Amino acid sequence: MKVTRLISILLFSALCLTGAVAADGASAADSALAAKESSLGEQMTLIVFQLAFIIFAVRLGGGAAQKIGLPSVIGELLAGVLIGPFAAGAIALPGFPQGIFPLGDGFAISPVLYAFSTIASIILLFSSGLETDIDMLIHFSVAGTIVGLGGVIISFAAGAGLGALLTGGGFFSPSAMFLGIMSTATSVGITARILSDRKKMDSPEGVTILAAAVFDDVLGIVLLAVVMGLAAVLGGASKGGKGELSSGAIAIIAAKAFAIWLGFTAVGLIFGKKISAFLKRLGGETTYPTLALGLAFLLAGFFELQGLAMIIGAYIVGISLSKTDIAYLIQDKTKPLYDFFVPIFFAIMGMLVNMRQIINLHVLVFGLLYTFAAVASKIIGCGLPALFLGFNFRGATRIGIGMVPRGEVALIIAGIGLAGEFLEPSVFGVVIIMIMATSIIAPPLLNRVLAQGGPGTKVPVKSYNSESIRIDFPSGEIAELITSTLLHDFEREGFFVQLMSIRDEISHIRKGDISISLVSEGKSLCIETAPEDIPFVRASLHEVLVKLDASFEALKKNYDVERSRTELHIELGRVDSGFRRILDPRCVTVHLSGSSKEAVIGELVDLLAHAQKTSDSRALLKDTLERESRMSTGMEHSIALPHARTSGVESQALAIGVHKTGVDFGTMDGSPGKIIALIASPAKDDAPHMQVLASLGAVLGDEVIREKLLAAKGDYEAYHLLMGQK
Repeated sequence: MKVTRLISILLFSALCLTGAVAADGASAADSALAAKESSLGEQMTLIVFQLAFIIFAVRLGGGAAQKIGLPSVIGELLAGVLIGPFAAGAIALPGFPQGIFPLGDGFAISPVLYAFSTIASIILLFSSGLETDIDMLIHFSVAGTIVGLGGVIISFAAGAGLGALLTGGGFFSPSAMFLGIMSTATSVGITARILSDRKKMDSPEGVTILAAAVFDDVLGIVLLAVVMGLAAVLGGASKGGKGELSSGAIAIIAAKAFAIWLGFTAVGLIFGKKISAFLKRLGGETTYPTLALGLAFLLAGFFELQGLAMIIGAYIVGISLSKTDIAYLIQDKTKPLYDFFVPIFFAIMGMLVNMRQIINLHVLVFGLLYTFAAVASKIIGCGLPALFLGFNFRGATRIGIGMVPRGEVALIIAGIGLAGEFLEPSVFGVVIIMIMATSIIAPPLLNRVLAQGGPGTKVPVKSYNSESIRIDFPSGEIAELITSTLLHDFEREGFFVQLMSIRDEISHIRKGDISISLVSEGKSLCIETAPEDIPFVRASLHEVLVKLDASFEALKKNYDVERSRTELHIELGRVDSGFRRILDPRCVTVHLSGSSKEAVIGELVDLLAHAQKTSDSRALLKDTLERESRMSTGMEHSIALPHARTSGVESQALAIGVHKTGVDFGTMDGSPGKIIALIASPAKDDAPHMQVLASLGAVLGDEVIREKLLAAKGDYEAYHLLMGQK
C-alpha cells in the first residue's frame, strides 16, 4: 500500500511539473504537437489500410495457389509482389496520392510494416523450434544426420561459391555467405505432405528425409549465427565494415557465434522442464503459452543485441520447450497468431521484390543458375551419402529430391540480409526466384520418383509397404480430442512424436524401427504404418476409445442430458433476424405429408436439393438422421428443429415445413411435431449454427406466429409470416 501511494505521489508530482513547464511554452508547442499528431494519425491510417489489403491479398493468393496444386506460400508471396511498391501498390488512389504502398526512402517498405514481418519471423521460428524433435535427432538419425550434413555442406559451398563468382566478392563476403546459407534451408512441410499422400512416411527414404530435415534446421540456425557474426564484422563498403579478415580472425568470430548459440541451446534443453514449470506457475492454460511466446521475443531481442539474428533466439526457446508437457498446448494456442502473421510475412517479403530487376537478363540468369545449384547441391549432397548408407540409386534420388524445396527459413534469412544491407535488392530477387522454383519443381519430381515403385535400399529391409487405418468420426471436435489423446499415449509409451508442420496437421511417431504417421483431416483420422505394426496401432486406438467412453459414461451420470433439454426454453431466447438471412422462399412448405419424422426430414432435404442448396443430399440426410438418433430435437408446442453440421452443404441452409396433422417427433410435452425446421451448416466452415437454431426457436415460440403458420394456406404466406412481413 505504501509503495502504491508513493508511486501515485511521484506520478502526480511529475504531471504537475510537466504541466508547469509545458504551460510556459504552450503557445509555441501547440502547433508543432498538432502537426505531429496529424502526421502520426495519417501514418496509422495508412498502416491500417495496408494491413487490410495484405490480409485479403494473401487469402486470395494462397487459396488460388492451393487450387492449382501449388503451396499456399507461393500464392502469398506473389500476392505481395503484385500489391507491393514496385507494382500496383504505387498506383495513386483517392486519399493516397503515392499509393497504398508508397516506395520508401532507402528501403522499399515502411519500418512499421517491416516490423510486422519481423514479429512473424519470430513466431514462425518459435513454432519450428517447438516442432523439432531433439530426441529423434539424437537417437534415430545416424543416416539422417549424415545425409543432412552432406546436403548442408554441398549446398552452402555451391551457393556461396556461385555468389562469390557472380557478385565479384570473396567466398567469405557477406553476400556470398548469405547466398550459401539460404541455399541450405529445406522446407520439410512440402515434402512431408507428399510422403503422407504417397504413404511413404515410414519408408526408409521417408524416415531418412524427415530426420535429415530436423538436422538441416538445427545446422541452418547454427550457420546463420556464424554468418551473422562474420557479416557484422566484415560488413561492406556501404556499412563501413572491415571488408577482409584473416582466416584466424574468421575462425575466432565463428567460434564465438557458435559458442553463444550452443550455450543458450544447452541451457534451454537442460532447464526446459524447469522453464515449463515456471511458466505454468505464472498462469493457467490461456496464460503460459503467451508467456512462452514472450520469452521467445525476449531471447530474440537479446540475440539481436549480440549481433546475431532474432530468429535464432526464438528457435532456441522453441527447442527448449519442445519436449515439455506444454509444447502441444503452446502450439495450439499460438496457431491463430501463426495463421495471421506468417502469411503477412510472405506478402511483405514479396513486396521487397522489384520485378524490373528480376526481368533484367543478368538477374534472371543469376537466378536460374542459383536455382540449378540449389537443386543439384541437395540431390548430390544428400543423395551421394545415402549411397554409402544402404540406399540404392533409386532411394538416393528420392532422398535428394525430397530435400530440394526451400521456403520459410530461406525467405527469413533473405529478409535479414536485405534489411541489414548485406544483400543487394537484385540479389534478393535471385533468392525469390530460387525459393519459388524449388517449391514448384520439387513436388512433381518427388511424386514421379515415388510413383516408380521398387525398393530404395540395396538390401531388403523391414517392409515399407505400409497399411493405413482411416476412421471417420461424427465431428471434427471428436477427431481432434481422440488425436491429441492418442499422441499423448504414444509419448507415454516412449515414442517420439514430431509435428511436421503447424500448417499441415501431420505427426510423425517413432520408436526403434517402428514408424507411424498420423494425419488429421477434418472429421477423419488416418494412421499409416507397417503391416506388422497395425495391431499395435489398433490396440492403442481401442484403448483411447475405451478411456474416452468411460469418461463420457461418467459425464452422463453427473449430467442429465434429458433434463437439460427441458430447460432450454427456446421461446425465451433472443429474437433476431439470424435465420431470415438464409431462408429461401423455395425452402418453405405447408404441405409436409410424411408419416414419420424420418420421412418428414427426407421431404425437407428434398426441398433444399430442389432449391440447389445441397452439394450431397444423401450425406445431409444421413448426418441429420444420425444427429436425431442421438437425441430427439422435438421441443414444445409441436415444434421440432432437426439440425446437423454436414458435408452435404457448402453454405448454411434452412428448410421449414408445416405438417397439418403432425408426426411423432418425441417432443418434450408429447405434442405431435407440426412445425419442423431443418438447419444444415457446412462441417468444415464456420457458421452460426446454434445461433440460427436459437433465433428460429425464439420466433416459433410466439403462440400467435405458430397459430398463423399452422393456418397458412400457401407456401408464400408461410414464408412472409416467418420473415415478419404482414
